[in-house]
Amino acid sequence: MKKQLIIHADDAGLAWSENQATQKGMLEGSISSCSLMVPCPWFYNMAQFCLQNPELDYGIHLTLTGEWKSYPFRSVLPPAQVSSLLDEKGHFYPKRNQFLEKVNAAEAYLELKAQINRALSFGLAPSHLDSHMFTLGMRQDLVDVYRQLGKEYQLPILLSKKLINLTGASADTIDLGDATVYEQIFMGDFELFNGQGLASYYDRVLDNLPEGLSLLLIHPADRSAEMDEITIDHPNFGAVWRAEDATYFSSAHCREKIKANGIELVHWGSPDVLSQYRA
Repeated sequence: MKKQLIIHADDAGLAWSENQATQKGMLEGSISSCSLMVPCPWFYNMAQFCLQNPELDYGIHLTLTGEWKSYPFRSVLPPAQVSSLLDEKGHFYPKRNQFLEKVNAAEAYLELKAQINRALSFGLAPSHLDSHMFTLGMRQDLVDVYRQLGKEYQLPILLSKKLINLTGASADTIDLGDATVYEQIFMGDFELFNGQGLASYYDRVLDNLPEGLSLLLIHPADRSAEMDEITIDHPNFGAVWRAEDATYFSSAHCREKIKANGIELVHWGSPDVLSQYRA
């Protein structure tokens, strides 16, 4: 079997600095796919980039939480239509447990349809759907919404027992039916970031990548005052973390590692990848 790898940049559209790093990594580096956050202010810029580069692969990063202290997100739909998703100030909840206490799955479905439809209204042609902070994997009714959206829009969804468990939920308590799940997923964590560093971790992933299809989730952004402010008091996936991702996946070192290990970079739209997924 071949070693195939999707290097996937989450959070495109979050900020100018996020977009700059993602765009550079896709055009000049080793990022093979990304996903766009429709409710975020810099979605428009990222959408225009995708339209100008139709050969690139991108999906929709379905967003129901906003984790940043000084940079909250609002819903696409009017607050009155999705009140269970919003705090008293009209923003998405920052933490998954707050979201789970309040969310009405029917309202989540309406909001996420609105996010997808807004992306489509720009002329975008997303290759897949995935979930910000994997909130859609945390409860049976939310998984059902996720799968329904995949079926309605005929798009593969990223569904993984590993990612469900990383949220603190238990994949054993959720019926995934006949949905395709994928477990060869790699992502840095705070212990790695704070210890050996992310570059060392990514080297080990590439040097020891298993055969078959793997997914490496990253969060690149240029280091800037913008990202310092957005991620204030949030070092986990913060400004320094994202700058390390941006540097590594735009480097010649990363490209050489991929080549030396006989890895084929693929994306969600690759025919042999798409055939493995169903909603």
